[in-house]
Amino acid sequence: MYESGSRADSPLQAQLIEDHELTDHSVVANSTMNRQRGLTGVNSYARELGFDPAEFLTGRGSVPSWLDLCSGEGIALRTAALRVPQAAITGVDLVGPLVPAELPGSLVLVTADLGRWSPERHYDLITCVHGLHYIGDRLGLLARAASWLTGTGLLVAHFDPSTLRRSDGGDASRPVLAALRSAGFHYAARHHRLTLQGGRSVTLPFTYLGADPHAGPNYTGQPGVASYYRRAGACRG
Repeated sequence: MYESGSRADSPLQAQLIEDHELTDHSVVANSTMNRQRGLTGVNSYARELGFDPAEFLTGRGSVPSWLDLCSGEGIALRTAALRVPQAAITGVDLVGPLVPAELPGSLVLVTADLGRWSPERHYDLITCVHGLHYIGDRLGLLARAASWLTGTGLLVAHFDPSTLRRSDGGDASRPVLAALRSAGFHYAARHHRLTLQGGRSVTLPFTYLGADPHAGPNYTGQPGVASYYRRAGACRG
């Protein structure tokens, strides 16, 4: 898809950290996103996504499937697994549930680094509720997730273009959004939602350079991570 860049291309890039270092940073490891978020109600997936994932799964075949990235405690997934017991539901989180509890039979919660993890199946629904804010190579994850969808599947992720940077620290949001749209993604700025309908192979013309966990608050008001990219084939420096 695209290669990782060198952090030594410029003085600014030399200050960036790689994703294996990012996973141990307090901004990422101590994230409280989706620790208490339920399926429906005020603080819920339904409110953040604009639809109820359990309702979405209903009628999607004999074994509908949902993959939630950065799933936290998985409270919403547990509720959905009880409402749609025939569904195959997977949650993946860097830290994983902090409060151990018995899982409904159809639910699997995985503790893993999303930069290295890949599923063994395709999914009808893939969500990432405010989780991309803590991912270094978020474009790489989005491109990989596109290939995890079924042919009619839906991907929905919260996305903050303002945290995308060029190698010199400038704003990379416009070229990145243009490339995502060309690949079939749709971005709704009002709700900060990025969506993709239908699984496919995605190649984005950017080289990931590293992450800055000291970027400060994003539109959520919480500290996030800035991701640095160079357009593939562009000169270094």
